[in-house]
Amino acid sequence: MDGTIIEITITIFILLMLIAQLISIKLRIPYTLVLVLIGVVTTALSVLILGKYSIFGTLQNSVREIQLIYDQIVNTGLFVGLVVPPLIFEAMIHVKRKELKEVLKPALILATLGVLISVAVISIVVWKLSGLPLMVALLFAIIISPTDTVTVLEVFRRINAPAQLSALMDIEAAFNDATAIVLFSIVISSIGIGQASLFGGIETFVYDFIGGIIIGISVAFVAGLVHSALDDKVAETTLTIAAVYGSYVLATGLGTSGLIAVAIVGLYFGNSTMDLSLSKEVRLSIISFWEIAAFVGNAIAFMLIGFDTNLRAFFKVGYTILIAYVATVIARVATVYPTFNILNRFKRKIPRIWENIAVLGGVRGALSIALLATLTSSGVVSQSEMEVVAAMVLGVVFISIMVQVPMLSSYAKKRFAKTIHIAK
Repeated sequence: MDGTIIEITITIFILLMLIAQLISIKLRIPYTLVLVLIGVVTTALSVLILGKYSIFGTLQNSVREIQLIYDQIVNTGLFVGLVVPPLIFEAMIHVKRKELKEVLKPALILATLGVLISVAVISIVVWKLSGLPLMVALLFAIIISPTDTVTVLEVFRRINAPAQLSALMDIEAAFNDATAIVLFSIVISSIGIGQASLFGGIETFVYDFIGGIIIGISVAFVAGLVHSALDDKVAETTLTIAAVYGSYVLATGLGTSGLIAVAIVGLYFGNSTMDLSLSKEVRLSIISFWEIAAFVGNAIAFMLIGFDTNLRAFFKVGYTILIAYVATVIARVATVYPTFNILNRFKRKIPRIWENIAVLGGVRGALSIALLATLTSSGVVSQSEMEVVAAMVLGVVFISIMVQVPMLSSYAKKRFAKTIHIAK
């Protein structure tokens, strides 16, 4: 593709970002929801209508170029490595120590035991009802189990949602990637050697989880020391960029969770560095930068999901996708309500509204797409099975955004007229 088409493609992508933001503000609906719809509609028009007229040939070429870019950044791992860290860091710097203390236990349970329950339920339902082999159903279940709360938190920002609830959803989404990635690695390895090691799996999980935390704390501590010696907005913002991506690269390079490392950097920065080392002007500058970075990351992640959504493929395996989505909802219900009910028997009482929000907020997104790309390159399933799994993953992501997010927005607006906190 020549340089002119690339320039036009970038221009069209930025223009669509702007249109999505204007629609979101005007109609007061989640920005990420608009992004996915714009991607789907633009792709459909370019294929079904615009491609028939030569005047729209450039637009059609641009759509194809965007889809090619999507495939490249996903298949090379850049989707998670470049796009997701800003989203996690920007969310975590707003989670304060008091809120973290209140929700840490339920969030970690959902991010660990909750993922295991979700994988078990989804794999059994899909295996029994879709006709897919058990191992393929298990791989799909692992891929789709991690939650992505980017859209959920955008809904929260528009209403009077408790900061504790936002923290709960944030912590769960940031930490459940470790559980899913370790499970994925164990299953892929067991397919190759014919058996899985429970002890080895636990050891890998502990290393992945704890290692990410240690690296995150270490990088954040060093960055905090450097911050205390600076007094320049540009330099200090640049240092946060180095800390975010440096922690991710270091953690993944050592075989631990890069996303957990980034989450820890965000928590440390928001609760220590910002309060102790930064002036008000610098704090506002850094917060503004990362809000813009998260905005761009959202645009890339969700619009590209829309552009890569193949509606024709969905119709071919629509029944299987529907089964997969229903299984995902059942798994979320089977995870959230029992977990919160058990916790409610002890020290704290979690409101029923929170439980309902946590179920509706179990939206799937970027990490599932990244794990799907890993499965594509692993060669452990046949091409035909791979196509079905890919359609199932993208289909569930699409439906969860299109269905659950509007339901969540409507429900939350009605229920959060008055803020509800965890009962002490």
